[in-house]
Amino acid sequence: MVELERGEEPEDLLKEGGLHKVMVLFALVDAWPGWLVALSALTWAALTGALWGWLLRDGVVAGLVTAVLLLTLFPDMLILRALPQWGLSFGPWQSQWVVLALPRITAAMLLALVGMLLGAWIGFALFLLAQMVGTAAFIWGALIEPFRVGLSELTIHTDRLPAATAPIRLLHISDLHIERLTKREEKILALAQEAKPDFIVITGDYVNLSYNKDPITHRQVRDYLQQFSAPQGIYATLGSMTVDLRDQVVPIFDGLPIPLMRQGWQEVKVGDGRSVVLLGMDCTHHLPTDRARLAALHAAAPNSVPQILLFHSPEIMPEAVQHGIDLYLCGHTHGGQVRLPFIGALLTSSQLGRRYVMGHYQEGRTNLYVSRGLGLEGMSAPRVRFLAPPELTLVTICGKGKK
Repeated sequence: MVELERGEEPEDLLKEGGLHKVMVLFALVDAWPGWLVALSALTWAALTGALWGWLLRDGVVAGLVTAVLLLTLFPDMLILRALPQWGLSFGPWQSQWVVLALPRITAAMLLALVGMLLGAWIGFALFLLAQMVGTAAFIWGALIEPFRVGLSELTIHTDRLPAATAPIRLLHISDLHIERLTKREEKILALAQEAKPDFIVITGDYVNLSYNKDPITHRQVRDYLQQFSAPQGIYATLGSMTVDLRDQVVPIFDGLPIPLMRQGWQEVKVGDGRSVVLLGMDCTHHLPTDRARLAALHAAAPNSVPQILLFHSPEIMPEAVQHGIDLYLCGHTHGGQVRLPFIGALLTSSQLGRRYVMGHYQEGRTNLYVSRGLGLEGMSAPRVRFLAPPELTLVTICGKGKK
């Protein structure tokens, strides 16, 4: 592998961003004892019921609203507390519960206004329906969808690969976000083995934000990575600076047969005269830095064979198009992780917003695939996925004119 100088490291923009600061603020609740969280649930339910009583002048409906909220808020709490015991997800539960409770309380308050317009009992019926939908969505998002790992497939064509040659197959993995190993990681490994790619690429965020300094997590990530194999090897890049702390995650790769491409290129020879050039970079989310590093890397690497850019985020897609890169593989957005019908991703944590959220995009000769990733963010972000199931991606690269 040919490594270039990275130059000066910029500040961690994600850590200084508004979203991360909100997550840190909510995470303060993790220091609360369970009884205080339960007391807050009682208080919120009582105040919401009182609002209904004051606006609608109906004590019966107000009492029912309070009761229904308690019957939804407390089961949410119990499920979140049980997730580690069930071996599904880990980390503090208090802040996750607060983040999930806010939509319930907000919907309840807004529907009190609807009740003023349509009548107390119609408003209550809509409130009850909203809470039932919220419970169903939470159960799906926390217990089911995060473990429905799928293998997506993409076929691209390039004139840098002769049409007469056999296709090249690679497997893309992103955003493992490991807390502790679960049945999700078992499914990922099984799908990777079944896919039988020529080689595997991994584009960062190996650890969960709540566990990125945890030595047990680091050991489990290292042991887990060693279980992957492919005939032409495995190649990796780092994720966001906030998640893949450089002083913590880089040592995980020491001694592993997995090159960590921080600002370098490598030709991968697949056999029968076929090869590709991998361009691997650290992701800083500081666009001037990342753009300059891509320009230097592209200028140094051969371009007579297909070029594949491995970078954690989709944020430098416009520059990849300018450089004529064949394939750009990334993750970072989680597909939004939580998506709503007709609205899509609520958040992407990308400097380009919702321009590249998930899936395949083609501009010029450049094919971009934004993986929904596999794990969950951590800290106060709830361990849920909704309409954004985890995925690995099997990419087949064909020559022009070959089906």
